Amino acid sequence: MNQFLSFVRKEFCHIFRDVRTMLILLLMPIILVILFGYAISTEIRRSPVAVLDHRRDDVSFKRIEQFRGSEYFTLHTTTGNPAEIHDLFRKGEIKIALIFPADGEEAAILSDATNPNEATALTQYATAILASPLPGAGPFYPTLMQRGGGVKAEVSLLYNPQMKGSYNFVPGVMGLILILICAMMTSVGVVRERETGSMEVLLVSPLRPAYIILAKAAPYLLISIVNIATILLLSRFLLDVPIRGSVALLIAFSILYALVALCLGLFISTIADTQQAAMLISGVALMLPVVLLSGMIFPVENMPWILQRLSDVVPAKWYIAGVKDVMIKGLGYESILRETGILALMAIVLTAISIKRFNTRL
Repeated sequence: MNQFLSFVRKEFCHIFRDVRTMLILLLMPIILVILFGYAISTEIRRSPVAVLDHRRDDVSFKRIEQFRGSEYFTLHTTTGNPAEIHDLFRKGEIKIALIFPADGEEAAILSDATNPNEATALTQYATAILASPLPGAGPFYPTLMQRGGGVKAEVSLLYNPQMKGSYNFVPGVMGLILILICAMMTSVGVVRERETGSMEVLLVSPLRPAYIILAKAAPYLLISIVNIATILLLSRFLLDVPIRGSVALLIAFSILYALVALCLGLFISTIADTQQAAMLISGVALMLPVVLLSGMIFPVENMPWILQRLSDVVPAKWYIAGVKDVMIKGLGYESILRETGILALMAIVLTAISIKRFNTRL
């Protein structure tokens, strides 16, 4: 055990000595969380809205004030002339208009649908505001009111009533950061030892090759735990993403995923001959599947059948699903048993393959 800990200490010293490595390990997670949380967002804020108010009573005034106080809209103008509304749409000065008819019926919403995604989001925001109780009418329950076939239906927005994009991006960024850091740095670290010839010195030590591999991976696992804590703190206090479930369960599940990523890095180190090749495989072969096939951005259910089956071998798919269940929905361990079992199986298989492929002869 003392020899194993000596190897782990050696690897820590090597990491801390390289400033660029430390920046990648500790600074990159913070930058990615901020970018995905703020710059890369599907949310639409401060969209100009015009109001055509024929009703002009206390109800319409209160609704207008709700739009004025919303972070998603900026009140452009209030008018009683329908022609002015159409003119504003033609000039591109507004994206959405709210109409209060004089007969007291429900308000109507007009939206510029030249950008369908933007129009859908703005319509949902506006509908949610109109469906909410007026100030002083009781507690706020975000709802969407829809009519169909003469039947009035009420649909509640669960878990993310404000439809914030950060609720979806934070679990995805956690999956992306951990797999990039653990897999890339581990694979590059092992290949670097082989390139510089220092692996020969390690292999003649009393430790078995399997322990040498584990000693190379252990520091990155500990650094990953620090990154997990950093991401959770940024998510909670910077992006206002709640942690509704057990923090201990979330951290334990993240550590399991980090182990899978470390095993992937060890496997890559057995097939890459140079550090550049290891970085290329880690960056391209791992990052693209995480972004495209994990459900981080594009729903897996909407993909063709063959891509859905291909996504099953992407560890980030199961990790992101589990994090959403615990972090966003507040569910317990029984809800992620399937994801935990799949990730544990991946870790065992990858570890066995990596140790088998590890060549003790240079």
